[in-house]
Amino acid sequence: MGLYDKRGVSAQKEEVHQAVRNLNVGLYPHAFCKVYPDYLGGDANWVNIMHADGAGTKSILAYLYWKETGDLSVWKGIAQDAVVMNLDDLLCVGIHNNIVFSSTIDRNKHLIPGDVLEAVISGTQEIFDMLHKFDVNIHYLGGETADVGDVVRTIAVNGTMACRWPKNKIISNDKIKAGDVIVGFAGFGQTNYETTYNSGIGSNGLTSARHDVLEKFYALNYKESYDPNLMNDVVYIGKNRLTDELHIPGYNQSFHVGKLLLSPTRTFAPMVKQILENDFDAIHGMIHCSGGGQTKIMKYLPQHFLVFKNNLFKTPPVFDLIKEGSGSNNKEMYEVFNMGCRLEMICEAKKADSLIHYAKSFGIEAQITGVIEASNNKALRIQLQDEELNY
Repeated sequence: MGLYDKRGVSAQKEEVHQAVRNLNVGLYPHAFCKVYPDYLGGDANWVNIMHADGAGTKSILAYLYWKETGDLSVWKGIAQDAVVMNLDDLLCVGIHNNIVFSSTIDRNKHLIPGDVLEAVISGTQEIFDMLHKFDVNIHYLGGETADVGDVVRTIAVNGTMACRWPKNKIISNDKIKAGDVIVGFAGFGQTNYETTYNSGIGSNGLTSARHDVLEKFYALNYKESYDPNLMNDVVYIGKNRLTDELHIPGYNQSFHVGKLLLSPTRTFAPMVKQILENDFDAIHGMIHCSGGGQTKIMKYLPQHFLVFKNNLFKTPPVFDLIKEGSGSNNKEMYEVFNMGCRLEMICEAKKADSLIHYAKSFGIEAQITGVIEASNNKALRIQLQDEELNY
């Protein structure tokens, strides 16, 4: 049993998939989100989508950093994580506008005061205000804030997005075919709509990141930040304090380890909106490399293909930090983390340069990262500089 399993989490969420196996898969079984008939409007030319996600255990990192430094701004990042983990999933089925959002915040009132709640709620509105400048309109309809200290040790920040959308503007992944290329978009660096460097961590694998990077000090001083049933040998086994500094090549400053782990999940919405409005037919499929990391694409292939990724980005420093702390091998790392590439578009090779050009106009690094090949079974091969990973 690996460290991830010992901590009570799963990169592939096998038991979750087993539990929902009998539910309706929607109109497009291979689409990144479930798409349903237009129950709200009754129009055969429209569809409904409702999607739920959240910041996950990243909120515990925010709690630790806030307790150690007094910096309330990290909670605005958690609000962004909860929004973007919903929004960027919806982008992958073609949705980029006129979305409604409802938040769900569960807290332990004894540990999470009102100013933290205010930072999360105002941070949610701030990300919507930023997106509005790019004509990505999300309407904040409130939500539920509950004091459930018997259930939640610190705080859980989640949300639900819903939308009614034209059926002929859905990305279903059914157009993916052999010979297509994968254009990967980096989650790290700094876009022209971000105010600082983004480590690219996203909102997945943070249980591993927290325990493998941070030192035992946090187990001794913040017992509310982890499951007391865990064995001591998997709890905060790293070498770092949150305020330790790490230099990022190309930047004239160092960053706190805590801030790198808490980099708000980047949304690709401004770029994706432009692509879908101007070149919708070019996109055969889209994948948000969230839970499952670089193996995520395997779940959404419309038929048997070999996915060959042979030109992924150089791994950003935050993932090297996690790998060093955990002792994980590359196969585990690429299955849990996005490793710097958090969005994939599948298209014909002749369209790739156009997509890369869109990305560069927003300050997003992009490149052809792989190809779709004919195969007798679904398989993924990742070619690193000195190692081949097979899934």
